[in-house]
Amino acid sequence: MTMFRFLHSSDLHLGKRFGQMPEEFRGQLSAARRGALARLADAARNAGAEVILVAGDVFDTATPAPATLRQALAEMAADPALRWVLLPGNHDALAADELWAEMAHRAPQNVTLATAPAPVELGPGVVLLPAPCTTRRPGRDLTAWMDAAATPEGALRIGLAHGAVQDFGEEGAADTIAPDRAETAGLDYLALGDWHGQIRIGPRTWYCGTPEPDRFKHDAPGRALAVSIAGPGATPEVAPVETGTFSWRRIRLALLPAEDPRARLDAALPAMAERRRTLLRLEAEGHARLAGRTALAAAADEAAPDFAYFEFREDGLAIEPEADDLDAIDRGGALRQAAEALMADANDMALAPAERAAAATALARLYAYAVEDA
Repeated sequence: MTMFRFLHSSDLHLGKRFGQMPEEFRGQLSAARRGALARLADAARNAGAEVILVAGDVFDTATPAPATLRQALAEMAADPALRWVLLPGNHDALAADELWAEMAHRAPQNVTLATAPAPVELGPGVVLLPAPCTTRRPGRDLTAWMDAAATPEGALRIGLAHGAVQDFGEEGAADTIAPDRAETAGLDYLALGDWHGQIRIGPRTWYCGTPEPDRFKHDAPGRALAVSIAGPGATPEVAPVETGTFSWRRIRLALLPAEDPRARLDAALPAMAERRRTLLRLEAEGHARLAGRTALAAAADEAAPDFAYFEFREDGLAIEPEADDLDAIDRGGALRQAAEALMADANDMALAPAERAAAATALARLYAYAVEDA
């Protein structure tokens, strides 16, 4: 057979509301997520692929708005030469029967709904074995059926599933996907979704990541995987393809009292050309003098407008007590007493992180006012 090429994607989460973000920015994030469909189509064409496998969570909820559903299908229908295969995930599981009935009613000819654990022919000598999510937590490994699934002799066997290959609970979870499923089921490739980061489980098993990130957890751009398989038994050629509009970055800045926080921040921030499409969470931790902490907060405030979104967290940063820092506020009297009380609260590990952060912020402001007045 000739080389079979396809694009592996998942976790589009169309219709996500981004309620934790500022209201004026939510529309841009939603638009970027809708635009992922066109970018996936471009990526498939550039890779010479005619099939796009979406390993679950096409929609963020089981009840997407009618406009979200119909516009998504219209975007997929834009290029009839591309075939989309959509798998129900845990966010849009088969239990949402109204959703999948509507999808079946409106799906264009080039969209295949993988809603049953049964072989689907993707092309001559290529068979897909899907494992659609029945509910949000199905309670069993839905890929188990692939081991005994019959396919024509000499055909490529490609698995498509949504879920975790590892559970971090003490007793594990019954619906965890066996990480060696590709081997036990004789799969040439197992395309997985659910984990929003791109990760290789084995030479034939991959999580592709999400085409448009929606959280700081993975600190990686939006991606898909361009996959090529020369024939049954051949090791797949897997190439990451960037598809995201926005980049979600998380920077941890571990400080020591003797360091210059502003210089450390300047060195850690992305290049200016990247900032307008970057959502950044800056997490300061370690220890700093009061002057350094104040300088860091000022530098963060100065840099924030360059970014699409900027979040500064400093509850992990302890203030190293220095007498001359407090002397800059006042050498005695009520202001000095207030500064010492705030210093004690900022470094009191018995308090909640939010309380320590509030005390540190108040102390930094008091210090900044005092220095400004001086």
